[in-house]
Amino acid sequence: MKYILVTGGVISGIGKGVIASSLGTILKHCGLGVTSIKIDPYINIDAGTFSPYEHGEVYVLADGGEVDLDLGNYERFLDVTLHRDNNITTGKIYSHVIEKERKGDYLGKTVQVVPHITDAIQQWVESVAQRPVDGTESCPQVCIIELGGTIGDIEGMPFVEAFRQFQFRVKRENFVCVHVSLVPQPSCTGEHKTKPTQAGVRELRGLGLSPDFIVCRSEKPINEAVKQKISNFCHVEPEQVICLHDARSIYAVPLMLEEQKLSTLLDARLNLGLPPTRPRGFMRKWRHLVSRQDNLRHEVSIALVGKYTQLADAYTSVIKALEHASLACQRKLKLVCIEAEDLEEEAKSDRPVKYYEAWHNVCKSNGILVPGGFGKRGLEGKVAVCKWARESKTPFLGICLGLQAAVIEFSRNVLGMKDATSQEMESSSNCNVVIEMLEHNPGNKGGTMRLGIKKTIFKSNESKIRTLYGNPDYVNERHRHRYEVDPQYVPAMEKAGLKFVGEDETGERMEIMELKDHPYYVACQYHPEYLTRPLKASPPYLGLILASIGKLDNYLSRNCRMSPSDSPDTTAVRNAHDRVDRTTTSARPPAFSIATVAAAAGGASSQEPHASLRTELNSETDSGASDSAVGATADVQINFVSEKMTELCVSSTASEGSESDLPR
Repeated sequence: MKYILVTGGVISGIGKGVIASSLGTILKHCGLGVTSIKIDPYINIDAGTFSPYEHGEVYVLADGGEVDLDLGNYERFLDVTLHRDNNITTGKIYSHVIEKERKGDYLGKTVQVVPHITDAIQQWVESVAQRPVDGTESCPQVCIIELGGTIGDIEGMPFVEAFRQFQFRVKRENFVCVHVSLVPQPSCTGEHKTKPTQAGVRELRGLGLSPDFIVCRSEKPINEAVKQKISNFCHVEPEQVICLHDARSIYAVPLMLEEQKLSTLLDARLNLGLPPTRPRGFMRKWRHLVSRQDNLRHEVSIALVGKYTQLADAYTSVIKALEHASLACQRKLKLVCIEAEDLEEEAKSDRPVKYYEAWHNVCKSNGILVPGGFGKRGLEGKVAVCKWARESKTPFLGICLGLQAAVIEFSRNVLGMKDATSQEMESSSNCNVVIEMLEHNPGNKGGTMRLGIKKTIFKSNESKIRTLYGNPDYVNERHRHRYEVDPQYVPAMEKAGLKFVGEDETGERMEIMELKDHPYYVACQYHPEYLTRPLKASPPYLGLILASIGKLDNYLSRNCRMSPSDSPDTTAVRNAHDRVDRTTTSARPPAFSIATVAAAAGGASSQEPHASLRTELNSETDSGASDSAVGATADVQINFVSEKMTELCVSSTASEGSESDLPR
């Protein structure tokens, strides 16, 4: 077994996860079996109880493990199925050691960080590295380990010490340390500064780990002089300094690394036994993927209506699923994140500018996505946008809480149950169409939801979503929820046109719903985004994009095949990678960038309000710029907002109808 440890210096959040995934991608294309481990030094047992604003989304594995979002990157890049033990936390390690101490396994010895905690870390890594992850019984040959945080963090010290010992335990020829460091370029000087990297490497070496490779992250390409300087002061060869500037797409990162002969360098250092030259078609599919992204010409606009929209990482898997589906349809994704609270009636008087702008964005979008979430905040906004999508026949996809919001809206406005709600929001209500699963609420919050892979059985042959899946009898998808649709209301909903086409194995839990006589109004209780892959889009998301560009019916009529004009495998696209310079940054903002990561880590602000709309609203109401000033003339503004919103929706529908061919 070969081990590659990826550490970080200077600042956190500069792309260690993407780099670790990219290393694995390169080695997998070389024919090696690869697995990954993510180490998070926090004391939590797992990520299940985190707010999305803490560390981004909670990613769910097949076995129900609630883990860091980086494991989602590993699975998407490597197309593997990881386990809950592939995510190591301080809480898990200490809990494991304390449990052994209570059993008397240490025979009365004093239990200490060294050797007991460090030994437990090493044993855990060795054990997990041997577990198959690719659907076969074969053990991986390479294990890539990402150490979260930054070298020097006090909570990460036991892990650094464990790997200092581990390099001797597995022998030097089987262990490599890759250190990722920021090389800033202050605007006042315009030159790259190497001192932070020198200091970070010095600290790492002082702790007993000497990096074999240094990956230098920067906004712009680093010149040879800077590279040579880092080599001289950090005790590595110049070719072992890998320069990685901001890329157009995270999927370009493996290609950028391989252009610097990283697979050859790893082969020489670890004796991987790779052939001296790579085959002609090496990483061809990956190059095609990147070239297709670079050559997209048409856009599809999707409104994501959520409650954690100020941090993009809160919806990482959802966004990736949309990107993969858009790419499969030869469309560039234009994602508009809308705060659900801004769509509620209270916002009309409290925040009329945001209310107007939020509904403007909903009206002009080609499709609507309502993702999962927890708690009462923003629910009424989600219910309102479900009503808009249903009545305007705008393509709609609801995920988890999105399904529950759609059910609540349908119950209120079609079945006439004006007080319909969820037990999560109003536990004392007599009209809860969404109820709690008692067996999944034993008192503790962590790890008690309905989690992991569950079977969903299709009960209808006339189903768009079933056709998108390829007409199977059932599908296995990953779940994460504590509430479900009350089955006693299902017959009335189905009679009114809301069909539940997928159920669990007991027939009591509703998994998939579709609205009759609608281009695409689909919701699922599970999270299909967890199984999306760059070259294999998730079927529910693919259906949303196809419906949003007016191509769904044609796609289904062709037995789920793209028409020749829409196929991503055209000659122009196939050959595009030969003439695209992947090392340059295009005009659009880079997806793999320091600025993007830093904004996400600090909590990115909501989108800048549409300037012309703000100017028009303020001029019509003779108001100042602040929401409080606007509130002084609330009655006038509410009328204005209502009139403008109606006018805007009508004009938006008329102007976009011919372009997207969407029924409105």
